[in-house]
Amino acid sequence: MLETLMQCSRDYNEHGYFVLRNYFTASEISTLREVVLKFHERWKLDNETFYKEEAFNSSLITGSQYLNSQERIRLFNFISCPKLMAVINTIIHNQPAFMNTQLFFNPVRPEQKDFWHRDCQYDHDLEGQQKAIQETQVVHFRVPLFDELGMELVPGSHARWDNELELNVREELNGHQSHDDLPLGKRIPLAAGDLLVFSADMIHRGIYGLDRLALDILVFDATADFVDYVDDDCLPESKLLNQIKNPTLFENTLRLKCKSGC
Repeated sequence: MLETLMQCSRDYNEHGYFVLRNYFTASEISTLREVVLKFHERWKLDNETFYKEEAFNSSLITGSQYLNSQERIRLFNFISCPKLMAVINTIIHNQPAFMNTQLFFNPVRPEQKDFWHRDCQYDHDLEGQQKAIQETQVVHFRVPLFDELGMELVPGSHARWDNELELNVREELNGHQSHDDLPLGKRIPLAAGDLLVFSADMIHRGIYGLDRLALDILVFDATADFVDYVDDDCLPESKLLNQIKNPTLFENTLRLKCKSGC
């Protein structure tokens, strides 16, 4: 396992992603799926118009709005389980901290297109984006709950700026659309039980179709200035923290939160 993780680290540094096939057992995925589907059904009822018109993801899965305490504990325990923490600690060496969870699904409208993006483009102008990909690190740990078409990634783009076509497509410049194909894109099909790890700031897009339902766990380096992005409600309160088998990932975030203003 150590050799596998070392190779994963090399792959991540070079390409910005890697996949561990069949990393989780059918039982582990079944337990996770049960909790996530409860969240998803309750969220859809509460966000019916948004879901039907434009949604392709939701967030704050670990929050208190749609899951009860026991359901949240099950989710927190999966996120911080030894299998995931082994991978998280391999990629983020300096006190990895929990940021959020997202759930990705197919949009209801079939004409809605998947689109290329870097996560940092929603917070920064072009100059800020160039700086972000060099200085910060947020990582997605994606767990598909059903077999799906997966992701399309541009390998190595986590560590370099866009070429002319990539920028035109991503920013929809000069007649291009964000769903246009990119010649350097690599499709990564995923099956339930796989784990895809990829940089939030690489050029990527989800591929709609099949029974797409994937849980993304976002983790950041404690030295980066991301704690303000963390919603308090997605973190375990004290009574829940004591029931999590390995709470370090969440404790790191809570410690940063406290330093920034408690």
